[in-house]
Amino acid sequence: MAELTALVNILKAAGEDTRLRLLALLAEGDHTVKDLTEILRQSQPRVSRHLKLLADAGLVQRHAEGAWAYYSLTQHGAGAALGRWLVERLDDGPERRLDRERQDSVRAAQQEQAAAFFAKVAGHWDQLRRLHAPESAVEEAVVNALAGQDVELLIDLGTGTGRMLEVLADTYRRGIGIDSSREMLGVARAKLVTGAIGNAQVRLGDITAMDASVGPADVLVLHQVLHYFDDPGRVLAQTAQLLSADGQILIVDFAPHEHEFLRIEQAHRRLGLSNEQLDDWAGALGFTADLVREFPSENGARGLTVCLWRLTRPAETINIGN
Repeated sequence: MAELTALVNILKAAGEDTRLRLLALLAEGDHTVKDLTEILRQSQPRVSRHLKLLADAGLVQRHAEGAWAYYSLTQHGAGAALGRWLVERLDDGPERRLDRERQDSVRAAQQEQAAAFFAKVAGHWDQLRRLHAPESAVEEAVVNALAGQDVELLIDLGTGTGRMLEVLADTYRRGIGIDSSREMLGVARAKLVTGAIGNAQVRLGDITAMDASVGPADVLVLHQVLHYFDDPGRVLAQTAQLLSADGQILIVDFAPHEHEFLRIEQAHRRLGLSNEQLDDWAGALGFTADLVREFPSENGARGLTVCLWRLTRPAETINIGN
């Protein structure tokens, strides 16, 4: 329960037309100040001032991405509950409908940019896809690996275009995708909007230097990420700090292979990961691989085998830690 003074401040912050409109827009997904100025047809300083008041009151949160920042509704606390309550009670009047129309226009422009980016890299991606197992089989195995589990927070590290956030959307209550490519995140945001996936967001960030406050996560996902690093074991150690005491890690990556051209053409640093390597890295962190699946390429020796590993802590380790 919020203290009286804090609750009064939250109500004061929310009690203004423009700020209520901002809350309604952010309830439908993340936006930059630029997005919101285009939608509301108000100046950047005015919109920024309103957002600061909402953020100070705990109604919205700000995620910096270099020179940009994305805003979203706060996920926890009295401000989060009150913000959702207010948005649910707004009527669908002319001003609200106009905001939605302009929001749709802004998002359509963003999706056109995303489509142009896809067109630019399509040949590159198609070449890689032809080398390894059908994605549908791998994605089905990823979903099954979490079936029946209670996942409050899932963090997808190196989220790229957000595919894992899409595939697992029905598995988690809250999802966060992290990637260092602003272009990829633009694609991911467009896909989350198109898929009406409101329980996930993406952020710009270096997965090897994450703030532990982003977690604790119940599940970390590293999908086709570790082969881009010289020392995957170190990356695992760094990212494991985001996990809750009984959290788990899902890794999807290539088995060892000899396709040297991937180092040159697609910036791979490691030519696949072996079960022995994963066992060593996991063991050093107190984890064990309790699920291992392999998906050979339909192209045989010319292709790439995809592997899925689920890393968990043994029950006795969890109990000792508690």
